[in-house]
Amino acid sequence: MQTLHASKCGLTTAQLPSSILDVIDSLTKAGYEAYIVGGGVRDLMLGQSPKDYDAVTNATPSQIKEVFGRRCRIIGRRFELAHVYSGRELIEVATFRAPPKKAITSSAGMILRDNNWGTIEQDFARRDFSINALYYQPRKGIVLDFCNAVDDIKTKTLRLLGDPALRFEEDPVRMLRTLRFAAKLNFNIDAAILDIFTPEMTKLLRDVSPHRLYDESQKLFTMGHLHRVMPMLIKFGIWQQLFADLKTEITPFIERAASNTDQRIQIGKTINPAFFYAVLLWENYLQRCSFYHAKGTVAAEARAQAGLDVLKRQATRTIIPRFAETFIREVWEMQNRLLNPKPQQIEALSGHARFRAGFDFLLLREKSGDASTNGMGAWWDAYQNMSTDEKERAISTYNRQRAKSRRKTTTEESVEAKVSTQIEPLVKESETRSRRSRKTQSEVKKTVPQTVAHTAGEISPDHPILKRRRVQRDLAKVVFGPTQ
Repeated sequence: MQTLHASKCGLTTAQLPSSILDVIDSLTKAGYEAYIVGGGVRDLMLGQSPKDYDAVTNATPSQIKEVFGRRCRIIGRRFELAHVYSGRELIEVATFRAPPKKAITSSAGMILRDNNWGTIEQDFARRDFSINALYYQPRKGIVLDFCNAVDDIKTKTLRLLGDPALRFEEDPVRMLRTLRFAAKLNFNIDAAILDIFTPEMTKLLRDVSPHRLYDESQKLFTMGHLHRVMPMLIKFGIWQQLFADLKTEITPFIERAASNTDQRIQIGKTINPAFFYAVLLWENYLQRCSFYHAKGTVAAEARAQAGLDVLKRQATRTIIPRFAETFIREVWEMQNRLLNPKPQQIEALSGHARFRAGFDFLLLREKSGDASTNGMGAWWDAYQNMSTDEKERAISTYNRQRAKSRRKTTTEESVEAKVSTQIEPLVKESETRSRRSRKTQSEVKKTVPQTVAHTAGEISPDHPILKRRRVQRDLAKVVFGPTQ
């Protein structure tokens, strides 16, 4: 272990928010050791702005609860933690861990219980990556480095502490974290990890809770480097473990959506992680819609059932929360409404709660080369920037084009129907007669035999119409109503 001056590592208390300092000071005042640890220290040393800060202490969760009172909440069963609220900020506080006296693991080697308290030296050995094992005490101005983590940060190397195979078996989610850190920090993965990072090893992820995998997938979507991590997910075989029945290829639609998501994060805009799930599962949704259409299911019912099927299948890998599932299905349903809106509903549709998400989805489809949008993405884009008068003119123009398109479609269908039913008539009709000279229905019935006889030369003698005889029925013998 080496003790470094915080200033030489580029760390000062001025960089830290008051929330993390409040937690460190409160624990220290109560007589406990307390350090900032993990990604917060790493990002500060790399010159980045950490999203959050984690603290570690020798106080147990119950003792942390005594220090902070109502501001503290104990969470977790497998890995017990304390969540401390300082103002609006949430600080996660963990207790020093020690190796378990009796390992409680699954058949695959995954740790099921990890609540053995220990010292800071034992805690260091339990951490996954060297770059996350730096302990920073801001008030003392020191950094504790147990594994030359500072050198790994300088050389941009992602290295696991201990045997990589054993560390992955203990917690398979570390495979996802490996790729996430490599993509986010642009670090090289250590050769020892690459040697054992095989498709067979990724199957361990099937033992992980689908709820936890969903949380990890959200971290992948929101880190701002989707375009870099997606090829890595495919290369290392994790793509198939996260997404059910999804092709192992990045389509132009997915690639553009990933770039758009990263851009929004870079400029500080908020994103809904469920939106990217809607993009990923779009092709599966269309295939399922086609399946129900082929069975003759009504269009609206086919879309609804297809959405349920796709999300239910995905739940075998990552369980998407109910509110996120509803969002995804509404975005898919908006595609049909935005492609062929009724003129009188356009204004109301533009104020729909899911309009913005549905429009963004449609525009991304159009820009990625999807010809089925018929240019409606650009139309809606222009419509939103129009004045009230311009919107009315745009709706009128759209209405005329829509009516014209319908007439054209109807004409084409009637022509096709005529071509498909070109059968030689058995009886040729004479020239059209005026209303006054038309015969009554009874006269027509009388003349039918003559007409048939007149045209009999053109019909073979064995034709069914010539053999047909009208049979007189005695209605007195016909029983009406229910029979016995």
